[in-house]
Amino acid sequence: MAIKTSLINMKGGVGKSTLTVNLAWHFAAYQYWAKKVLVIDLDPQFNASQYLLGVTEYERLLNSKKATVWDIFEQGTKTPAGTLTIDEPLKSIKTVYSPHNSGKIDLIASRLELAFSLKNPGTKERQLSKFVNQIEKNYDLIFIDCAPTESVLTTAAYLTSDFLLVPVKPEYLSSIGLPLLVNSMREFKNDYDNKKLELAGVVFNSADDYYPEGALSKSTVRDIARKNGWYVFDNEVPYSRSFPKGAREGEPLFRTSYSRWNKVNQFNSFAKEFANRIGL
Repeated sequence: MAIKTSLINMKGGVGKSTLTVNLAWHFAAYQYWAKKVLVIDLDPQFNASQYLLGVTEYERLLNSKKATVWDIFEQGTKTPAGTLTIDEPLKSIKTVYSPHNSGKIDLIASRLELAFSLKNPGTKERQLSKFVNQIEKNYDLIFIDCAPTESVLTTAAYLTSDFLLVPVKPEYLSSIGLPLLVNSMREFKNDYDNKKLELAGVVFNSADDYYPEGALSKSTVRDIARKNGWYVFDNEVPYSRSFPKGAREGEPLFRTSYSRWNKVNQFNSFAKEFANRIGL
């Protein structure tokens, strides 16, 4: 079965989508790994979807008959046209990258309408895990890019995942989401005590050498992590202008034009540490 990891923080703007996409590319495209990777975009803002597909291809997908995350959550909903169902799960998945004799990246895209599902959550929290159970044998890794607010989407991500990865920018406002995450995980474990869910760790994302703010913020995060028994990654994901440039080009850091190899190597070091943490 696939190893399933949700990237989550109850604070937006910490780089979850960028990190999700770059991890997917790293483990799929590097020949050392060549893994079959599925990205599930669980954020109504659909940043990971547009990063992987580009604007034009993303709009084309929405106009096609391929299912999105919205369709997964709305399964069983009765409409004038009939009950919404996904009869062939694998056909609802969009292949993004699939070279010969290498890994691959598939995507289950998000869309703005996913926000409407939050208005009528009902018993939708298990829909995603049921869907993933049907398809995970086809993958080595599944990454779930989560929305930055507590909702039925958060519970769905927890129920689907084996691990959580928490990106944090080394700045004051970024660390505010961590106490919210502590409470969220505690409540989930109280409600679903039979579900095994591990925290792979907290990673400093878009980190630079700005002091003293960066050092103070890292110290605050480490204090929170220590109190909760959370692992903090030794390797950080560096700040690089090539990340937003790569999003525009639809490329990961290591394939973005004029990206610096010292930044690429720093990212690779983090990815290796992450792989060790999840037993890959």
